Amino acid sequence: MYAGGILKIVHIITRLILGGAQENTLITCKLLAQRGHDVTLITGPAIGPEGELFNQAKNEKYNVIVVPKLIRAICPLYDTVSYFQIKRHLKRLKPDVVHTHSAKAGILGRFAAYSLKGKWRENSPAIVHTIHGLAFHPYQSKCLNKFYIAVERSAAKRTDSFISVADAMTTQATAAGIGQPEQFITAYSAIEEDDFLEPISQERKEDFRSKYGIPKNAIVLVTIARLFMLKGHKYIIESAKTLSEKFPVALWLFVGDGNLAVRFKKQVHQLGLAKKIKFTGLLPPSQIPLAIASSDILVHCSLREGLARTLPQAMLCAKPAVSFDIDGAREVVNENTGCLVEPENIEQLTRTCAELIQNEELRDRLGKAGRKFVKQKFAPKTMVDTIESVYRKLTTNNEL
Repeated sequence: MYAGGILKIVHIITRLILGGAQENTLITCKLLAQRGHDVTLITGPAIGPEGELFNQAKNEKYNVIVVPKLIRAICPLYDTVSYFQIKRHLKRLKPDVVHTHSAKAGILGRFAAYSLKGKWRENSPAIVHTIHGLAFHPYQSKCLNKFYIAVERSAAKRTDSFISVADAMTTQATAAGIGQPEQFITAYSAIEEDDFLEPISQERKEDFRSKYGIPKNAIVLVTIARLFMLKGHKYIIESAKTLSEKFPVALWLFVGDGNLAVRFKKQVHQLGLAKKIKFTGLLPPSQIPLAIASSDILVHCSLREGLARTLPQAMLCAKPAVSFDIDGAREVVNENTGCLVEPENIEQLTRTCAELIQNEELRDRLGKAGRKFVKQKFAPKTMVDTIESVYRKLTTNNEL
């Protein structure tokens, strides 16, 4: 530990694509560096159609190191190379804390950090892992599920503390034998609130709608998610097929890109919904508040998600949220802020959306209550205060 309580901290994440875990990590690095800590972020290249966030790390008070072979997919050769590269960087940096994020970086980073524990100071580095979402889930093969659980259990033995983005993550992890309950603390994933609370002019919202051919009087149901397996777009498309016949004023907006973009666009065309479901493609994070503010209802049908950031983002914009009842969703979506739907239940999804489409008073009431509910809960300071307190607790006895 540096003089004056300043910590040397290394964050490790698999890739800096557009995503909740990545935005969470960048906010954490930024605020910790602003508080005077020596912060380094180790990441792999941003490979894929999802976009990247390296620009957000520019001109900040922390360093970024790219490990070229650190990728999301399992690859024994690349993983071995990445492990030793991460270990080499840690050995050079000699951090007080190593804080890992995401599955691949979480495994390699924790094993590398643990192998160096006590090399430069007793019990250093402290090892922290944030669970943004669990690698194992019901929608994968039993073999793969058991493999991920076994690996996570092994990594947990090399972890001092866990930070969960939702209480549900703690419950699921400990139920699978990963870590002990006393190792966990919840820190809801921070959102740059000012971007969503700042009023957006009617002119800007109308310009946004015009850009995508959306009429002024349309009721827009927006989904902000990668066009990717398990993100649930197919359920929304099926629901839209029924709702568009009953509510000509309704229109759907898919914000994001991914490897299923071509398939979804083809399906929408085949169903005759090309004028009803609009695709924006990839939008920069700075445009997300405008996309939500220009819409009326947020619909999120992911089948697995720690706690989707798009839910509190919608609430900060005073928009009601509809979500499948999975993982941490119920920690923000309730009868006062939105609507929970049984996963994969298209009939219930359709019925819920129909009620919101035809009831403006209900939309307004849920939206206003949602904004009030999440304002403090997802503040960057709140999250980083919790994370910093974990670091302090782990490093108190490690001072020189």
